Amino acid sequence: MVKFPNRVLLVGFGAVARCTLPILVKHLNIDPKRITTIEFDPNDAALDPWLEQGMTFVKDRVTPQNLGSLLGQHVSAGDLLIDLAWNIDCCEIVQWCHDRGVLYVNTSVELWDPYAGSENKHPTERTLYWRHMNLRRMISTWSEPGPTAVLEHGANPGLISHFTKNALLDIAERALAENKFSGAQREQVAHHAKAQNFNHLAHHLGVKVVHCSERDTQITDQPKQVNEFVNTWSVEGFREEGTTTAEMGWGTHEKELPPLAFEHPSGPKSQICLARMGINTFVATWVPPNHDILGMIVRHGEAFTITEKLTVWEDGKAIYRPTVHYAYCPCDSAVASLHELRGYDYRLQPRIRIMTDEITSGADILGALVMGHPYQSWWCGTDLDIEESRRLVPHQNATTMQVAISVVAACMWMVENPNRGVCVPDDLPHDYVLGISKPYLGRFVSVASDWTPLKHYSNFFSGFNKPQLDLSDPWQFKNFLITEGDGI
Repeated sequence: MVKFPNRVLLVGFGAVARCTLPILVKHLNIDPKRITTIEFDPNDAALDPWLEQGMTFVKDRVTPQNLGSLLGQHVSAGDLLIDLAWNIDCCEIVQWCHDRGVLYVNTSVELWDPYAGSENKHPTERTLYWRHMNLRRMISTWSEPGPTAVLEHGANPGLISHFTKNALLDIAERALAENKFSGAQREQVAHHAKAQNFNHLAHHLGVKVVHCSERDTQITDQPKQVNEFVNTWSVEGFREEGTTTAEMGWGTHEKELPPLAFEHPSGPKSQICLARMGINTFVATWVPPNHDILGMIVRHGEAFTITEKLTVWEDGKAIYRPTVHYAYCPCDSAVASLHELRGYDYRLQPRIRIMTDEITSGADILGALVMGHPYQSWWCGTDLDIEESRRLVPHQNATTMQVAISVVAACMWMVENPNRGVCVPDDLPHDYVLGISKPYLGRFVSVASDWTPLKHYSNFFSGFNKPQLDLSDPWQFKNFLITEGDGI
C-alpha cells in the first residue's frame, strides 16, 4: 500500500474500470471523495455504490474538442489520470498530462478514430509500431522527461512483459543448476541473470520466440444470441485491434518473410506486419497444463515493447532479437461472435455483452511462452479462475481482474516514481509489479515444456498436400503459422 494524497481521474467506467476501483482505493489508500469518473454510457447499478461513498461522476465523453477543458476541471499537477476508455488519441492526452504535471496510465495506445481512412492507408501505417514512432517523435521535442506516464500497462500488454522477465530468470537458474551451459557461455548467462540484462540473457539462453499465449475457458449459462457479440472484455477494443493488421516483432533468426508481410521503412525496424486481419491469422501455441491451441495474432503492444527491450545492438545493427507476438484463443462465446462478425463483413453486431455474473466456470490462462532455449519451451504466467476472481472482487471475471491489478500496480509505481517521463511496461521493475499482482492472479505458473510447433503436427493429406515447413528449425515462423489465405 502507498499513500496518494492527491486527486484521481478515471476516464471510462467499463468492466475493467469497475474492477480497478476497489483495488485502487485499497492500495493507494485513497478516499473515494477524491476520485472523479468520466463516462458517457454508465452502468448505474455499478456506479451508485461509489456515488454513495462520495465519488464524483461526470456523464461526458472525452473528444478532440473538449479534451483540455474537460480534463482540466478534474486534475492538475501532481494528480493521477487513469485512462481506461477507448479511442482517445494517446499523443494528445500524454502531451496534455506532460505539460501540466499530471501522472498518466493507460492500457493501449489509441487514436481518436482508428477507422478513418484506413482502407487507403499502407499496412505499416495501421500498426502500433507506427503509433509508437509518432510518440517517440513527440517525446523528442521535450526538454525534460516530465511526469511519469506508463503506457500499455494492462494484462497484455503489461503483465506479459514481467512474465517474460520472470521466465528468463527461471530458465537461467535451472539451466545453471543443471549444467546446461559450460565455459564462457555459462559465465555470460550467470552474469546477465544476476545483472538482469534481459536482452543479453535471452540472447545467451538461445531464445528465439516469445508468444503471449492466452486461453480463455470461461463459459456462461446465457449463450450468445444472434446479432450479439459476447466477450470477457471490451468488445469495441477487441474488434478494432483484431480487424487491423497482424503485427509482430521479427526475430533475427527468421529466414524468410511470411506471405503478405511488410517491413517498416524507418525507426528500429524491429517489427513486421501482415496485410491480413489479426483475427484471421492463426498460429499454433501452448498453455499449461496441456492445452495445444490455435491463437490469433491480434495486434498488441507487447509485440513491440518486448521485442525492443530484448534486442541486442552492436555498432548500430541488431545482432539478436526474438520473434514476439500475441497468440490469443478467446472464450467460446467470443469465438462464436467473431464467426458471426466475419459473416457480417466485420460490421459490429447491434448488441454487445461483457460476461460477468452469468459465467459458470472457467479461467483465463495468460502467460509468456518463451521458446528456443535448452528446455525448448517455458511458460510463465497466471491461471486465474472465475471463483477466485469473484472472491477478490465480486461481479468480476478473470480477464478484467488480470488487467485491473496490473493498472493498480503501475499506479503505485508511478506514485513512488513521479518524474520518469514516458515508460512502457518493460521499463518497470518486474519484481515490484509481480509482488503486488500475484495475490490477484490465482495460480502463478512458471514451468518448462517440451512443446514445439512441430511436436503434434499431422498431415491428413500426406503425399497430396505438402505444407511449407522447416523441419531443420522448429522456431521458424512458418512452422507456427496455420492459416494461409487471401489477405482478409
